[in-house]
Amino acid sequence: MDILSSYNLIIAASLIIIISFLFNGISKKTNIPSVLMLIVLGVLLKYGLEFIGEDDIDFFPSLELLGIIGLIMIVLEAALELKLKREKLIPILKSMAMALTGLIGSAWAAALILHQFIDGMTMESAWLYATPLSILSSAIIIPSVSGLAEDKKEFHIYESTFSDIMGIMMFYFLTGNLNPTEDTGSGAIGFAGNIGLTIVISIIASYAIILVFQQIKSQAKQFLLIAVLLLLYALGKKLHLSSLIIILIFGLIIANMNLFFGGFLSKYLNKDRAEQIYLELHIITLETAFVVRTFFFVIFGITIVLSSLFSINVAITSILIIISIYLIRFIILRVFVGSDILPQLFIAPRGLITVLLFYAIPIDAQITTFDSGILLFVIIATSLIMTGAMIKDKRKMNTILDEIDEEVDEWDKLNDENKNDELEKEKFNSIALELPKKEDYDSEDHIND
Repeated sequence: MDILSSYNLIIAASLIIIISFLFNGISKKTNIPSVLMLIVLGVLLKYGLEFIGEDDIDFFPSLELLGIIGLIMIVLEAALELKLKREKLIPILKSMAMALTGLIGSAWAAALILHQFIDGMTMESAWLYATPLSILSSAIIIPSVSGLAEDKKEFHIYESTFSDIMGIMMFYFLTGNLNPTEDTGSGAIGFAGNIGLTIVISIIASYAIILVFQQIKSQAKQFLLIAVLLLLYALGKKLHLSSLIIILIFGLIIANMNLFFGGFLSKYLNKDRAEQIYLELHIITLETAFVVRTFFFVIFGITIVLSSLFSINVAITSILIIISIYLIRFIILRVFVGSDILPQLFIAPRGLITVLLFYAIPIDAQITTFDSGILLFVIIATSLIMTGAMIKDKRKMNTILDEIDEEVDEWDKLNDENKNDELEKEKFNSIALELPKKEDYDSEDHIND
């Protein structure tokens, strides 16, 4: 029987999605990132394929395709979550500044470490390899911080979203400089011109898409919309534009229609239909991102070489990068936030974007001496550190809530005692009213009686 028959593949894919859904439920209860569980599942599947003699399958083409779709879905999902409101301006700008500072600082430190420990690694190549290792994973952070206080949760959503977007842009800027086939100009000037042109095209395309799609009455138009976005992304890459900006700007405009369709533009917007497009797109983006993440990390688990984790050079390099991540994060949080930096300090996992960008490094820029075990080591370690910090914070919050409950019980008990005292007092007063008064006994009538 062919193990890779159509029906077997359907069964396997279905089971993986079901298991991934269960992993999400486990993750919410234990704070263990589902990403780690998916990687472990991939490793187990790898050993299973080796056991049945099917270990020569090339998964890298599917990883590349999933990676491209994953990047688009992550950026779109992040943009749809960003609500641009005046009262949110300060938190948004603060989170953006922290994300950019953390990204550049972490990349600089990681580049120095890679340049020192990896043979044949120039500083330019080190910056390229360090960038994916410096990007926060919104795919892990956003589902994990739902139990935090509202202000801390909001901060992590903004910070991780901006880290994803700016990290991707920084990566492609570096690949453009290292890879002559994608060079769009002389350094920063060419990059700035590229960004400016992409922004203009993105704004025009986004307005056109919204105005056209609000006129479509068919119910089955969401995947048509995604197909248009994928087409724009692919055409942008062919024209050497920063294609992800197209996705980002479209998501921002449709998520903040009241802001971008103000004044005379408001008469061209059908708010009800446009809002329906946004809500349906948000759901489909979440669902698609979930499926893409699931298969990507499972396939990543199948393709990794576990023996690399036991390399001394990999361990030393990875540990130094991890130390630099939290040291730089500590400094940034102290400067921007102050003393209340827990558990934020330890919520800095690396994940999907890190792997996606690693596999997007152009062939001309790849360094054969770089061991992919460093990626796995950093992803697992940062995820476990975040898990420990979240569990500790959850226990702390539960302790505080228990203390509050005890205080509430004490107050309730005191109130009950006070109520009993009041009842006794009222009862005494009612009896006292029925008793003869002192002045009555002092009267002559009572004396004669």
